[in-house]
Amino acid sequence: MTMPDAFPSVVHMLAHAAGAHPHKEALVCGGDRLTYAQYATAVARFASELAGLGASGGRVALILPNSTDFAIAAFASLAAGAQTAPLNPLYTAHELGEILQDCRPDVVLVASEAMNKIAALGDRLDLGTVIEIGPQARSLRDGAAGPAATVPLPAPDALGILQYTGGTTGKPKGVDITHRATATNVSQRQAVVPIGTDDRLLVMTPLYHVYASSMGLFAAAYAAATLVILPRYTPEIALTTIGRERISFFAGSPTIYHGLLAHPLMERTDFSELSLCFSGASALPAKTLEDWERRTGSVICEGFGQTETGPVIAANPRDGVRKAGSVGVILPNTEVEIVDPVDGVTPCAPLQNGEIRVRGPQLMTGYRNRPEETAQTIRDGWLYTGDIGFIDADGYLTISDRKKDMVIVSGFNVFPREIEEVLYTCPGVREVAAFGVPHVRKGEAIHVHVVAPGLSAGAIEAFLAERLTRYKIPSSVEIVSELPKTAIGKVDKAALRRAAQADGRATGP
Repeated sequence: MTMPDAFPSVVHMLAHAAGAHPHKEALVCGGDRLTYAQYATAVARFASELAGLGASGGRVALILPNSTDFAIAAFASLAAGAQTAPLNPLYTAHELGEILQDCRPDVVLVASEAMNKIAALGDRLDLGTVIEIGPQARSLRDGAAGPAATVPLPAPDALGILQYTGGTTGKPKGVDITHRATATNVSQRQAVVPIGTDDRLLVMTPLYHVYASSMGLFAAAYAAATLVILPRYTPEIALTTIGRERISFFAGSPTIYHGLLAHPLMERTDFSELSLCFSGASALPAKTLEDWERRTGSVICEGFGQTETGPVIAANPRDGVRKAGSVGVILPNTEVEIVDPVDGVTPCAPLQNGEIRVRGPQLMTGYRNRPEETAQTIRDGWLYTGDIGFIDADGYLTISDRKKDMVIVSGFNVFPREIEEVLYTCPGVREVAAFGVPHVRKGEAIHVHVVAPGLSAGAIEAFLAERLTRYKIPSSVEIVSELPKTAIGKVDKAALRRAAQADGRATGP
């Protein structure tokens, strides 16, 4: 598999796209429509301003919703030679404060609706220069007007992204990634899941998350494709946009595919231009993939990665064999090994589950201000993902579960994903979450929450009893109206575990 040319940074991608396709539509968001020439000009002008504020060599925090302003700000801060730290604008002042204290930004770009949170932090944190962005404040897209400006190009091996992981298991960790690592991963993905200049990409997940930025913002710049940004996601808005904007590609999570498939507008949406979809963030049930491809005529390529890996390390190929249930082949210039999850070194036998470790040019340099955790995660040049899986004879990687999600029930290893896959074949089941909690007798027990209107817990238990061995049967099945989600639509199992453990029934008898 040949990897296409890699740019030194994602800013180089944008500059090249603007030079080669100046009049091509680059960004669409709400009422905004910018060509690549306008996009690059707005980036160049704001980059110059940020450099004048002392951002070069420092950090710029982005506390912005999905918008053209976000896209311009992200590229401008990188072009200015700063490290970009995108943050969730819906975080509370307390949550933002913890991250900003670690980040120590030189400039903070904040949406008007979040200014009150930043004001509350100003008394105890040095936030550098704060710039309010919003309809009644300032719009960065105004910089697109006038004569073209040259986009400054950052040093490729300098730190480019400071991406904070979710804080479900403690304080968020800042992941340091170089310009070159981010750009290289875009090229690696292009080798397996290519996107062309004529493609129209839809971003419906938050741009502050690495998934949306890598599979949308940066992928579009590489291909000089058109990027359509949803300011706010709902299934109705997404489906309407797919038809109206002639979307040919989007990346989503399993939750998004479930929501779109269940919406009445699904049957009236024009999918004629949609040819390719990508799924990541969590395991995609085989039935969901089958239903989506049958009803839309497009294909889904499932892939795998995490923030620390740039983010993508494997994907099912757009042209070639796609294996349902697998996350595909290893990307070019990337090594993956399956090793004993206890000692972390002994290679596992073919098709045997073990911990996935990876090395390649797209990996993080480490966690900001966390040398001990960096040393635990990166050992002898290998990054230990904490995920359990195996590689088949054809070189396709399958994820069995998170190492931390594997449940040991009375001495038996149980992978929640297996239970979820079985339940997705049950008629009437919309969403499932299986997870482990401590148990006084068994060590751990499996709990299952199911969104299945019209079904009873007893019916779910009977369905599983016919299809799973006894030790895999959940100790508790609960029918719920919805599952808690993270910002990108991933089921928040940490929240489910906490709630279950707070219930006295969770740990016994």
